[in-house]
Amino acid sequence: MDQKLSKVPDDIPSSTKNIDLSFNPLKILRSYSFSNFSELQWLDLSRCEIETIEDKAWHGLHHLSNLILTGNPIQSFSPGSFSGLTSLENLVAVETKLASLESFPIGQLITLKKLNVAHNRIHSCKLPAYFSNLTNLVHVDLSYNYIQTITVNDLQFLRENPQVNLSLDISLNPIDFIQDQAFQGIKLHELTLRGNFNSSNIMKTCLQNLAGLHVHRLILGEFKDERNLEIFEPSIMEGLCDVTIDEFRLTYTNDFSDDIVKFHCLANVSAMSLAGVSLKYVEDVPKHFKWQSLSIIRCQLKQFPTLDLPFLKSLTLTMNKGSISFKKVALPSLSYLDLSRNALSFSGCCSYSDLGTNSLRHLDLSFNGAIIMSANFMGLEELQHLDFQHSTLKRLTEFSPFLSLEKLLYLDISYTNTKIDFDGIFLGLTSLNTLKMAGNSFKDNTLSNVFANTTNLTFLDLSKCQLEQISWGVFDTLHRLQLLNMSHNNLLFLDSSHYNQLYSLSTLDCSFNRIETSKGILQHFPKSLAFFNLTNNSVACICEHQKFLQWVKDQKQFLVNVEQMTCATPVEMNTSLVLDFNNSTCYMYKTIISVSVVSVIVVSTVAFLIYHFYFHLILIAGCKKYSRGESIYDAFVIYSSQNEDWVRNELVKNLEEGVPRFHLCLHYRDFIPGVAIAANIIQEGFHKSRKVIVVVSRHFIQSRWCIFEYEIAQTWQFLSSRSGIIFIVLEKVEKSLLRQQVELYRLLSRNTYLEWEDNPLGRHIFWRRLKNALLDGKASNPEQTAEEEQETATWT
Repeated sequence: MDQKLSKVPDDIPSSTKNIDLSFNPLKILRSYSFSNFSELQWLDLSRCEIETIEDKAWHGLHHLSNLILTGNPIQSFSPGSFSGLTSLENLVAVETKLASLESFPIGQLITLKKLNVAHNRIHSCKLPAYFSNLTNLVHVDLSYNYIQTITVNDLQFLRENPQVNLSLDISLNPIDFIQDQAFQGIKLHELTLRGNFNSSNIMKTCLQNLAGLHVHRLILGEFKDERNLEIFEPSIMEGLCDVTIDEFRLTYTNDFSDDIVKFHCLANVSAMSLAGVSLKYVEDVPKHFKWQSLSIIRCQLKQFPTLDLPFLKSLTLTMNKGSISFKKVALPSLSYLDLSRNALSFSGCCSYSDLGTNSLRHLDLSFNGAIIMSANFMGLEELQHLDFQHSTLKRLTEFSPFLSLEKLLYLDISYTNTKIDFDGIFLGLTSLNTLKMAGNSFKDNTLSNVFANTTNLTFLDLSKCQLEQISWGVFDTLHRLQLLNMSHNNLLFLDSSHYNQLYSLSTLDCSFNRIETSKGILQHFPKSLAFFNLTNNSVACICEHQKFLQWVKDQKQFLVNVEQMTCATPVEMNTSLVLDFNNSTCYMYKTIISVSVVSVIVVSTVAFLIYHFYFHLILIAGCKKYSRGESIYDAFVIYSSQNEDWVRNELVKNLEEGVPRFHLCLHYRDFIPGVAIAANIIQEGFHKSRKVIVVVSRHFIQSRWCIFEYEIAQTWQFLSSRSGIIFIVLEKVEKSLLRQQVELYRLLSRNTYLEWEDNPLGRHIFWRRLKNALLDGKASNPEQTAEEEQETATWT
């Protein structure tokens, strides 16, 4: 368009179906201008300065269905100006300086359905005789011409052809006279008379002369920006008493009287529509009015209509310019209710008592004010469509508001300021297939399991819900879900396990989140998935996420706009394309890291072995040094500091103060200050003691020092070739805990040990057995008194 072309270009492909040549100075359409475009279906020649159309200009256009000639100053039409258009259905000849339909040679366009000749110079609405050939014609637009009168002869064609179901628009013509009986016996699908009359009297008279007309839809009134009538009197409607009307629409009238009773001539219409009417009150509508549909759009109501209409099935009250409160109505036949975009407030919603019907199937309360949910739709069980979007819902999560709506198919609670903290919010919605809840929030920003009951969902919108996490199993019952929108949230990871039960899912939108990488195995996505959007996330293009980045490359066939996915981190790759990430660099880094890790492991292992066996080497050296010397202590005691009270009060007291007396090595008493603990253990404990007493307890097993001492004791026993370790099990230790020290568990399983029992008999047996064990290998003392010998005899 607008390429300064003076003729039809030769380089347009012959298979083209749509051509727009508007705003080019073609001036003349010569014969065979479009003969190369046999497949052409749509042609726009608007404002091409065309003055002449030669015969056969449309030759070859057998498939053309739409022709637009708007704004061309065509001087005249020859009889063959439109020949060859055997499939034309829509002809637009607006602003072509056409003076009459008689001189418009379109009689051969037998496929024509719509004719638009608005904004021309036509002075008569006479439909020529050739219209009888146009058997498919359904709409004629004669608006914005110069028609002032309508006579009986003008519409004779329609009178003689009652089978024609024509819609006639003669709006914005300065009509001041309609001849009596001009419309007598005429049947129309639609008649539009908007902006035609300069006074209420002229309008009333002209409407009276529509008598005898049968019309499915009559549209009267004016346009929003073009008003001719200063005052619209409802008495004007009295002129319609002799017109048979199915649907009536009144548009944009000033100073409209609120007395609907004066619409008595329209009592039998099935549909009443008031759009842009300065209407403030609708009340006292007679019950005998047989309106089945009532639409009040863009009016100025100051209060909600008071209605008691037994026949009304559909009520639309929308885009009202005032803020009003809902009032109860009695509409027993109502099945469709649209109260959207009114700033309405509801003190209680919703039940049979509010609407007076149990037949309601469609309820739209979107784009309103505050709606207090006080009932669970009792009596409205037939509802199939429910829309609350962009209204403020209160008390929605205090109970199960939809419990009665088992037949509901569509629910929209988007942007209703709802915080979902009750998992039973959707109980009862067993038939629901579309759920929109964008722009709300969940407790702890976690998607909870609220969909367990909605097993028939096919469409679910959870966008802009501030979600950070998804609970496990949330979608597991939604086997029929086909579209899931999770966009514009704050998800950090892509976890395919959340979606693996969605067997029918075809579209998944996770765009505009904060996803850095994946979590788990990505192969778990449903096989049915065809469109997956991950754009506008915070993808981290680092080697740590190499598997996810490679997966993105491998799944280009179903990732939407994958070529637009960009990296968010690291900084040096910000805004770089994800597909440009080079995985080979990761293998190089892995090699370097692997070599480094192996080196560290080798060094650490050597250091550990040296550290671990250092004390064993010291022990070996000590054994050689002290092999010929006598032991200073009878036993070195290994125990946990948590058991020190028992050692002091029982073990030391009975062994060092009893008869015979034994000399024990105790770290708190006998270790040399200033010497390393490990050195004291080996040099003072093991090298200078005949035996080792190991006090086994739960605390002992959990102490790293105690286990270390025990391991050294094993080495000492091996090097000294003695059976020198005596085990005392101080308390019952759980086998699961004991098994943590495998060697200790084996020794206790295979060897005899002493168990401490805190009762007279048990204590007597315990001390006798322990002293006998300590006496084994002990050298005799010649200075021992007779009393000690006697006492010793009693123990043995």
